[in-house]
Formats: sequence, C-alpha cells, structure tokens
Amino acid sequence: MTAHAPVPQVAHFTLKNGLEVVVIPDHRAPVVTHMVWYRNGAADDPPGKSGIAHFLEHLMFKGTAAHPKGEFSEYVASIGGQENAFTGPDFTAYFQQVAKEHLKTCMAFEADRMTGLVLTDDVVAPERDVVLEERRMHCDTDPGAQLGEAVQATLFTHHPYGVPIIGWSHEIEGLGREDALAYYQRFYTPENAILVVAGDADPAETLALAEETYGKVASRGEPPRRVRPLEPPSVADRLVTVRDEKVQQPNWQRHYLVPSCRTAAEGESEALDVLGHLLGGGQTSLLYRDLVMEQKLAVSSWAYYHGTALDQSRFIANASPAPGVSLEALDKAFDRVLAKFLVEGVDESALERAKTRLVADAIYARDSQSDLARWYGSSLALGQTIRDVEDWSSKIEAVDAEAVLAVARKWLVGKPAVTGHLLPLEAEAA
Repeated sequence: MTAHAPVPQVAHFTLKNGLEVVVIPDHRAPVVTHMVWYRNGAADDPPGKSGIAHFLEHLMFKGTAAHPKGEFSEYVASIGGQENAFTGPDFTAYFQQVAKEHLKTCMAFEADRMTGLVLTDDVVAPERDVVLEERRMHCDTDPGAQLGEAVQATLFTHHPYGVPIIGWSHEIEGLGREDALAYYQRFYTPENAILVVAGDADPAETLALAEETYGKVASRGEPPRRVRPLEPPSVADRLVTVRDEKVQQPNWQRHYLVPSCRTAAEGESEALDVLGHLLGGGQTSLLYRDLVMEQKLAVSSWAYYHGTALDQSRFIANASPAPGVSLEALDKAFDRVLAKFLVEGVDESALERAKTRLVADAIYARDSQSDLARWYGSSLALGQTIRDVEDWSSKIEAVDAEAVLAVARKWLVGKPAVTGHLLPLEAEAA
C-alpha cells in the first residue's frame, strides 16, 4: 500500500464574530491562496428563485461603498495574481492567489464585500442578461448538458439538487435587486463563512491579519439555518432520452441515489469511493475491460461516486457505444458486469490498486496549495471537520472487499435508477 498522505500542520481558529479560519502552511514558494467559503449554494435558493446563489456570485464583483466596481479585480491583476469564484449545490467560494505580501489587502477587500455590497438596478439587469446568455451557451444549446439537467431533475424529484446550479431560464428572468440583497443579507455573514489560507503563511500572523480585517465585521448571532426537503424513496426505474441533431456520439448513463460523505453510515462513503474506482476508474477498471476491451460494445466507459454533498448524492456509470451498438445493449451489458462482479467477488490485487490510486490522488492534492484549500474549505462548508479530511486516506486504506460488495448490494443492485440516453435525431442504429 501507498504510505499515508503527509498531513500539513493545519491551524484552525474561530474569531469572536464566528468566522472560521483555517491556515495550511506550505513554504515552498512565497505565494498564498486566499479563499472565503460560504455555507450556502444553489440548493439553498428559495423556491421560485432558482439561480439566485449563482447570480449573487456574479454580483459580488460589482463593487461596494468603499471600493467601486472593478477595483478589487484590477488590484489582483496589477500584482500578477489570479482570482475567481464558483457556486456549487452546497457552497459558494471566492478566491485569490497572490504573493504573500498582498494577503492582508486581499483580506481587507474580501471582508469589505462580505457586508458592503452596493447594488443598483442598472447593475443588476445587465448582469442578469449575462447569466441568461451563459445558460444559453452552456446548457440550452448543449444536448449533453440538457440530458444532464433532465437526469438530475428526474433523480431528485423533490430535493433542490434536482434544480441546476445556474437556475431555470424562466426563473432567472425574474430575479431582481431585492432578491439578490435578501439572499446576500441572509447568508453572507461571518458566522456562515470559512476563511482558508494555504501557502506561505504563518498561522499566528495570519490569525492576526484575519482579526484585523474580518474581525471588524459584526456578527449577526446564529448562522442561518438550511431547511431543505428530503428526497422520498422511489420504486420506479426511469428512462430519460434527449435527441438532437448536434449529437455525433451517442451516450449511455445510469444514476443511482446513494448517501454522501455526510449522510452515509460509517465506512460506506469510502467503500463507495473504492467501488467507483473498481468499476470505472480508468483502463484497468471492470467496465473498461469488459465493455471496451473484451466485448467492444463501447469506445469509453467510466463510473464515479460523487460523495461531496450535504445531503444524498449520486453514483454514476457512463459509456459511449461503439458504432452499431444500441444504448439498450449497453444497459444490459452494465447489468451483466455488475452481476458478474457480485458473483466473482473483489480481486484483491485490483482492490489494492484502487485504494493506492485514491490515496495517491490525495497525496497529489496535498502537493497543490489551491487543491488543499479547496479540499479543506469544501469539507468544512459541508459540516465536516479537519479530522475528517486528515483521516480520509486511512479510512480508504481500511476498506476491505466485503465492504465494497456490501455497498454495491445495498445501493446498486435492484435499486431504482435513472438511465439517460443521448441520441442523434435519426433512429438509433440496430
């Protein structure tokens, strides 16, 4: 087995106003990654206001009373830094990567826009048009993205994970200044945020800078509550088909509803990670060997467990058929591979390779300050702990063959799933 990933000496503090501070020292280069994570994402959008979390992410770059639009971004560019932001189902994050001497200034800018955002209708309306165009370009004109949205909405019939992060067009069109400010005032508070600084940073000095900047932001008391409906049990297998003239390569996929790292029983999330790698983690995986190499039914295949979620999540299998192979044939072929896997059991050498690969990925992540910042930040935003991150590799190594078979039987075999078919407009080849 690969040795445990080296664990950095992570420092973890909480300011008086409730802001969590995580410092991940890495002194190999005089650079820091500065990230602020908010414990809200697209799944926290109010009913009828889909896309508001992502829309507000855009609007956060429109300036504050102290710093007009563009000043923060121009500063980061002028010092040769990088910046961006992203919205997920369960969190929103903003980050800059800069030389360490500019850390305090970035903290001051970010702390200011935690509460100082200024929005006017003449700023909000054009940005709404930008988001609508983004949706048209990346979703409405992409058949693969359309299938993904349809499958997601079919798998999550009641939970807001069924709504796309960017939102539905007809609801984005109705988003306005008051919607954005209401959402901002609810979630953008220090007690709902996590500051992560990774790189050439001393924990004590970083804490002092955080207190000097973020510490001035007034607390609002308790963090906002996340109230989400739970997905009810399903008894129905469902087929979702998208046909489009732009499709050149058909695609087959199957999605199962499974627990996430937050909702799984002890050891189940790690076993699902290993199962995903055994079934579809590269050219030595069962699906690739069977469907691509041996039967030549597919030109590619993979499987993946999406464990990073606050609520229930997904286990996905995917394959692109070889010429002349129907998607129904792939559907049956996947069932045969899964059934054979359960009968023959887990090959011990394959199990060790899968665990070694997963742990190696963790080591590679620790070699990148930005990856480390994302790993710790996303985990804490989901309600996990520093210990959960640090123990992940050892928990992967503890997964045995019976645990892998147990989660396969429990969550995949005979369980209702959503199958997606992506096809060209003409009739599918026999």
